[in-house]
Amino acid sequence: MIAITGGCGRSSVRKANFAADPRLEQAANFRALYGANCSACHGEEGRGSVAVALASPVYLQISDNDVIRNVIANGGPSELSPAFSVPMGGLLSAQDIAVLVDGIRSWSESQALAGATAPRRSENVPGNVQRGAEVFRTFCSSCHGESGTGGKTPGSIVDPSLLALLTDQDLRTLVIVGLPQFGAPDWRNDLPGHPMTDQQISDVVAWLASQRVQYPGQPYLQQSRATGGKQ
Repeated sequence: MIAITGGCGRSSVRKANFAADPRLEQAANFRALYGANCSACHGEEGRGSVAVALASPVYLQISDNDVIRNVIANGGPSELSPAFSVPMGGLLSAQDIAVLVDGIRSWSESQALAGATAPRRSENVPGNVQRGAEVFRTFCSSCHGESGTGGKTPGSIVDPSLLALLTDQDLRTLVIVGLPQFGAPDWRNDLPGHPMTDQQISDVVAWLASQRVQYPGQPYLQQSRATGGKQ
């Protein structure tokens, strides 16, 4: 679940005593588990913070229960989303994770995409770097600048440190879902009236991935050596 900094807590939550209505117990456990483990990155009620909004109808359409369960249990595609399951060193039991999955999925009941169908979460067609450069100019450059190094508000989307932290799947998810809390639209609204196709998303992800450098910290090391460690 992508971008972008950590802050997730890890704690188990005791069950409240709601013997009269198991549904209330389930809801209370979800709120406690989500608040302790997820809200720091994904925001209250899944509305998004420094990471993707889990309550986004787009995210919920492209992520089935198995995807959500796997990310909680084993961590996200990159190391930005930690693993919370007991076998992976976390503190959440399989039952705790099931409660979280059900609670997150319940947000989709009141959300809708007005009949739109989101692109596939995983790449369906291989991307092309050259085409991706043109896709970026068409759909992304108005905010991120012609070369991706930043516009009036957004920072660089080709920053080596950022790209080193994000996998191709992270990038694809971000292109599809967007980060509305930061003014970044989903795949339908980068160019209003012209939603991105699966091929265009694969192409722009390929172009972004091509901007990675092998050793993102190397320029700073070279500068340090050149100046004898002095700034």
